[in-house]
Amino acid sequence: MKYEAVIFDLDGTLLNTLQDIADGVNYALRSFGYPERTVDEIRRFVGNGAVKLLERALPETVDEEKFARFYKTYDAYYTSHSRVKTAPYKGISELLQTLRAAGIRTAVFSNKQDNAVRPLCAYYFADLLDYATGPTEDVPKKPDPRGLYFIAEVLHTKPERVLYVGDSETDVQTGLSAGIDTVSVLWGFRDKETLEKAGACRFAQDVQALKNYILPEKRS
Repeated sequence: MKYEAVIFDLDGTLLNTLQDIADGVNYALRSFGYPERTVDEIRRFVGNGAVKLLERALPETVDEEKFARFYKTYDAYYTSHSRVKTAPYKGISELLQTLRAAGIRTAVFSNKQDNAVRPLCAYYFADLLDYATGPTEDVPKKPDPRGLYFIAEVLHTKPERVLYVGDSETDVQTGLSAGIDTVSVLWGFRDKETLEKAGACRFAQDVQALKNYILPEKRS
């Protein structure tokens, strides 16, 4: 077996969270009297964590005190509305079940706030993941590669036996920085051209293609 573990990004890779994120951002914007953003705009803003998402969504630079209140408004709304329209991409739960049955450990490494990552993973994937985290003191935000190394250690494997799977430029940069095999999925929040410009060279058009790459002996 080539890989002992697969580490996944969350938003745009395992879960389609875009509409709930957009609703949260627009709730905060409305609350502060700012114009709302389109879903396509929010799609382009995600990938570097909630702080960067909100900085990009705001139409102007604000001081630290106002931004802190803006962030708190978004975080409170999103935390209580993160499972309204969110759902796993088709075939993802079955893929995780297949990997588990094959003895491959699985984890999530997301730039989403940690207090959202863990509940979402517990709700949608229950016993299908061995570990899930957002940025913490032990896990720096992507594209810092130390998070991948930390999770590999948690999963009791070496980085060279890990595959990283994500959908954004940040995920590509993280995998390249870590020197870890990386697959970019094409069902998420970025198109192939954008990912190629970031340095991606391995792609999965759909979940079946990803499964075939991880477990070639399972080809149908």
